[in-house]
Formats: sequence, structure tokens, C-alpha cells
Amino acid sequence: MAGRRSGRTTGRAVAAGVAVAGAVGLGLLTIPAGAGAAPELPPITAEALVSSVLAAHPGPFGGTVELDNQLGLPSLPNMPQAADGTSTARVWSDGEGRGRIQLPTDSGERTLVSDGTTFWSWNSEDRTVTRAPEHTGQRTEGSPGAATDPTAAATKALAALRSSSEIGVDGTAEVAGRPAYELVLSPLPSERTLLREVRIAVDAATRAPLRLTVLATGSSDPAVQLGFTDLTFGAQDPALFTFTPPPGSTVRDDQHRDDARPAKPEGEHTVVGTGWDAVVVGKMQAPARSEGADGRRSDPPDLSALGTPVSGPWGSGRLITTALGGAIITDDGRIAVGAVPEPVLAEALSA
Repeated sequence: MAGRRSGRTTGRAVAAGVAVAGAVGLGLLTIPAGAGAAPELPPITAEALVSSVLAAHPGPFGGTVELDNQLGLPSLPNMPQAADGTSTARVWSDGEGRGRIQLPTDSGERTLVSDGTTFWSWNSEDRTVTRAPEHTGQRTEGSPGAATDPTAAATKALAALRSSSEIGVDGTAEVAGRPAYELVLSPLPSERTLLREVRIAVDAATRAPLRLTVLATGSSDPAVQLGFTDLTFGAQDPALFTFTPPPGSTVRDDQHRDDARPAKPEGEHTVVGTGWDAVVVGKMQAPARSEGADGRRSDPPDLSALGTPVSGPWGSGRLITTALGGAIITDDGRIAVGAVPEPVLAEALSA
């Protein structure tokens, strides 16, 4: 049986974990290889390829990312990428932790920028800017790249799943015009997961992951695919990694990301299990009402209708399922999420 470990983070980190678990079992995905001939590359062992990916430092890059989502979730406010379908984003990195992402929404665009000291989020629809301090010397949860950069998402998945996987190299492919190796991770028989495999296309030259594909048990089609459709390595315009609030915008400070303060109790979470059947258990934070540029305040989305009622020794709540896993949100405000069946989620809540 998988072991147990625990940690603390802010409520925003718990939300990021939910996003990863939803994508890699929530949560963060590849484009299937085209019909063209596979490029010829020198043979390489799976372990050597894994080691080179984890040690890679590809440097600055810019490109377009395409997400093909078949999780079965509804569209969420300011996040149409959550709904089934295909969406795109532009991604830039300076190779040293600064980054920029531009995400289209139903009625505008969101821009996320990490400038090295501050994380900025711009919503063109209501002309609001949210800013928060960055962790010194490292990327924070929710910073650009955490959910929309195939390189960051695939490297994180590889590091987390390596020790509990059977790993192989399944030929080669071409991604965004670049030759790549196809690295495949499958769960060990002891893992209690709904995932069948994770495929990572690794750039032959830089060893940077170019795409990540996640497949569920019993399906030959990817449930989630995230990959570059065009990509350029090399120095990027420094202006991309700075942000100035547009005239007339409303600027707010995100108090939940204040690094000078200890994590709040409601932001604590526990990870039950390891590898493929890990379950994140945390406390849901009540979403705040939002205010538009016209001064009108709107209520947060009502999530009570999502999922189906469930109960057990842990209490009662609602079960939300996706193609890659699920989540139980309890009536007392807890949440358990992972790429696992309902009994494993319930077991984690009772732990």
C-alpha cells in the first residue's frame, strides 16, 4: 500500500493541486503524433531519457500551446479551458523563472506575468489586476507555466510518478516541427488509479518535454492533451516579463499569496498515498464575491449542483467525476481529489 506524507500550503496551492489532479488526475497533456514518418534518432534507454529530462535546462523559449480537454467538466468563469474542447494559449519563459501566459476567455483575455518579484493577473473583461509577491528564487503555485506550459507540467508529472511507474521509450515523433522521443509511464500493478498511462514527448536536442498526454484506463483516446504547436528556443523580448496595470484598471493585492505570513489553517492540506494513487485532502476556502469595473458585485459560481450526493464514515457531500479521476467535496468544507476511484477518495477522507 502506498505510504503517507503531509504538507502545508496556501488555499491557492490546494486549488493548484486540484487542477493537477484533474489533468494528471487533478491537477496539467499532448498532441497525438501526425501521420508523417517518425524521425530517426539515436537509441536511448528509458532511464537515461528520464534522467536527462529531470536535469535539462532548456533556457528561454516562446510558443503556442494547444489544449485538447475531454475531462467532462463544465466551463468555469474566466476559465473556458476547463470545459471539453480545444483551446490555445501563448507562453513565454526567460529560462530563469520569469514567464508570461496569454489565455483567451469567453469575452476577453487573461494575462499572467511573473516578473521575478511579483505575480500579476490581468482580466480584460472587468479590467481588474491582481498582484501578489513571488517566492524568492522559485516559481510559486499558480505562476505562469504551472498549468499551461507542457514543459513544466510534464517535468512535474515525471518527477512525481517516476518511482511508481513502469517506464519505456515508444519510438519517436515530431512535435512543433522538432524531433522527439516518446517516453511512456504506466502505473505499477499495485497502484490504485484510473489512469492507464502518461506519454511525454521529449525534445531530442534540449530534452525539454514538448507535450504530455494522459490516458484513462479503458480508453484509447487521450482524456487531456497539452502540447506545443509552435516553439522557438532562444532569448525572448524582456518586455514580455514586465507588467504595468493599464490605465483605468482596478488593482488588488492577493493576501493569500503573502509570503511573509505563515500558511493559514484553512490552507493546510495532506497528501495521502504517493505516486499514481495520491489523494490531496484539504479545506475548501469560501470563494469571494467579485466586483467588476462598473462597481457591481457578483456572487461566486454555485458549485452545489455539480456531481452526485455521497456519504460515508467521513460524512456527506458530493462526488465530482472526470475522465481521469474525481473529487469529493464534503458538506463541512473539506475536499479530497485524485486520479483514483471513489473508495480511495473516501478512504483518504477517513484517514
